[in-house]
Amino acid sequence: MMLAQSQTTILSVFKLFLLPVGGGIPAGVLLAHQKGLAWPVTTALYLVSDLILALVFEPILRLLAAVARKVPFLARLAAASKALSERSTRHFSGTGAGPVALIMIAFGVDPMTGRTSALAAGYGFCAGWAVAIAGDMLYFAVIALTTLRLSAYFHNPDTAMLIVLAGMFLIPMGVRYFRPRFPGVAPVEEQAN
Repeated sequence: MMLAQSQTTILSVFKLFLLPVGGGIPAGVLLAHQKGLAWPVTTALYLVSDLILALVFEPILRLLAAVARKVPFLARLAAASKALSERSTRHFSGTGAGPVALIMIAFGVDPMTGRTSALAAGYGFCAGWAVAIAGDMLYFAVIALTTLRLSAYFHNPDTAMLIVLAGMFLIPMGVRYFRPRFPGVAPVEEQAN
């Protein structure tokens, strides 16, 4: 009976982590915590969901890249995506899309964007997904810890989950809104020099 309940919990948490939008992390973490699932198991489930994402998304990405080479409009779109990736990674590192910059893209956006940027930077399957998954696992850690801390303050897990979801969407919007308003603030690596 206990084994069946544990398998049901693991499967339920895993399904939540497979959701393609952000709500799966806080919901999965809270469910795992409520059912007494150990944090290493919860983290491993999220990692496995990322590996499944890699196996599902990579063929789609490769197909789009192959089609983009034959369709002029898509070729221009791919070139613009590569230029955008290079421009957005400049503030993470001075020399373009290195591993740390790509990890930060996956952390800040999502692992598919991280992998797409890694492909545009010339990274192969293993290296590209390694940096994308590393960034996504950092994101998972931040969201999981925030969710668990908030759930300790709010006795209703739905309240903690809603606050985390609101933060997941509103904080990046706030950063994009306020960043141009402070042009004198240099990125961290420029301040150190």
